[in-house]
Amino acid sequence: MGEDYYSILNVDRTATDDDLKKAYRKLAMKWHPDKNPDNKNEAEAKFIRISEAYEILSDPRKRSLHDQQAEEGLTEIPKRDSNRNNGFSAQSAEDIFAEFFGTDTFDFETSGARGRTFGGYGRTDNNFKGFNDGNDATMPKKPPPVENKLPCSLEELYNGTTRKMKISRTVIDVDGHLTQETEILTIDVKRGWKKGTKITFPNKGNEQLHQLPADLVFVVDEKAHDVYMRDGNDLLMKYKVTLAEALRGTAVNITTLDQRDLAITVTDIITPLYELVVAQEGMPIAKDPGSRGDLKVQFDVKFPSKLTHEQKTALRHALVT
Repeated sequence: MGEDYYSILNVDRTATDDDLKKAYRKLAMKWHPDKNPDNKNEAEAKFIRISEAYEILSDPRKRSLHDQQAEEGLTEIPKRDSNRNNGFSAQSAEDIFAEFFGTDTFDFETSGARGRTFGGYGRTDNNFKGFNDGNDATMPKKPPPVENKLPCSLEELYNGTTRKMKISRTVIDVDGHLTQETEILTIDVKRGWKKGTKITFPNKGNEQLHQLPADLVFVVDEKAHDVYMRDGNDLLMKYKVTLAEALRGTAVNITTLDQRDLAITVTDIITPLYELVVAQEGMPIAKDPGSRGDLKVQFDVKFPSKLTHEQKTALRHALVT
């Protein structure tokens, strides 16, 4: 005993024509392969069976025969392309979808002939060509992705975080009308992500009649930080020292982006071009977990605004080489 067409459309056996149209419209939009890029083969099969179920149940004579004979009579129910192995053809699915959405929307790839049977009974192949693959100018187009900035603090990009984004978009309801819906999207910000990293939510843009929904893309943007500046995987920072500290050595005290305290002793003379490099204290490297860039400390030497005669004399003697 095969599947019941009523079950395929998720309707009761007493469903009216309007009930069937609403069910088909909802399921056809849900299971269109272009809306299911991660499980396209399964979507293709369901999309064809949904179309076949609607074709049978929307025709009073075929529906009556289906109700009377159940599975034994299905192969005898006339289809739109009944001369093709008694199967429900790809062209039939295309025709039904076009009736609802007002345009030719599919181009099923064949070896020289459009509309080879592959759905329902006697399925032999599933070479499916989506909306955007054909050259027909009447095919619905997919708009460019809709991009939105995702501002992230340097702490969030250092430690990783989870962001919840509430979106509001236009969608087509089961009656074919445009309506508004809101949704919460979850973005797992990974440690080490950089400015410009893109997170794509397929088909989460606005829907329009006779047009595919756009993809929604969030683009990581880095907020400015009070202490650190990012340079690829490295972190840069300025550190102020007095002239005396620059000459005699000092201790550099740093609070990291994950709130650790670092105390680094500098014994070298700090010259204008001197840079302290602290290995593995930079940004996490997204593609190499466990590794980090370097922290580079550049110094700002504060010179005294004035010196006494005695101090100048002492310095002159101290700095004579």
